[in-house]
Parts: sequence; C-alpha cells; structure tokens
Amino acid sequence: MASGVKVTDAVKDLINEMKVVKNDADQNERVRLVIFRIDDSEGAIVVDKIYRQKDLADVDDVFKFFIGLLDSKVCRYLMYDCHFETKESSRKEELVAVMWAPDTAPIKEKMKYASSKDSLKKIQTGVKHMLEMNDLSDYGTRESFAERMGKGVVWL
Repeated sequence: MASGVKVTDAVKDLINEMKVVKNDADQNERVRLVIFRIDDSEGAIVVDKIYRQKDLADVDDVFKFFIGLLDSKVCRYLMYDCHFETKESSRKEELVAVMWAPDTAPIKEKMKYASSKDSLKKIQTGVKHMLEMNDLSDYGTRESFAERMGKGVVWL
C-alpha cells in the first residue's frame, strides 16, 4: 500500500551524509541522530530535527537520549548512528533506521507512516538495521536493542 508521500532531497542528502563518514572530517559535526516526519502540506518526508556529535557532548547516555525522543502519541521516522562494542572487543558503528508508530498514536497517523515507509526505505540502501517500534517494550531496553544489533554486543 503506497501513500504517494515523497522523500525530500534534504532527507536523501542527510541519509547519504550519515552513510559516508569521512575519517578526516570534524567528528563534532558528525550526524548522530535524525528525526524525520511526514509534512502533509508538502506531501513529503522532511527533516524534523538533527543531532550532531557536538549536540550530544553533554549527554551521558546517547541510547537513553534516543529512547527519550520517542513520543508516545506521535509517529516519526528516525535514523540513529549507533556506536557499540562486541565480545571480540571491537568497536562498531552502524546505522539503525526506526519507524516509530506507537500504539497510542491516532490510527490514521499510524497508517500514513506505515504506508509511506517504503519511500524512505528505498533510499536507505546499505542501512543494516531497520526496526519497526510500536511500544518501548519492542526494543526500548538496552538489552533488547543490543540483541537486534547482533550477537555478542556487550556495550551500547
């Protein structure tokens, strides 16, 4: 079921920026978390809020910050640059795309986001993890989220 909602160029550019991280780039300018929303007036998925590394400098726990952004009454799409460690002690950084459609959101909004996710998914090639969350019990704990990131995750 396609909704006809398009993805703006700003969204495409931002996702590409997150996928291609240059080693010589200023790490404080690195995009760590983005919230996207559907703008009914444009009929498109647009950037709602961008959090760069410098914006999270005072945040002790980026995962808790990410979970805290999930409003129980509003649907959103998110892209999270998740940093974690595995049992092999290797530090990894992988992108996680999330469709947040809480059970308590209006049904019409949930249907709009569900029917529009394929438009966004088409430009998210190379994103390893795509999650659909309807409740914090889905992946809202550090342990359940870590399981989705792969086996042997010891720090998130």
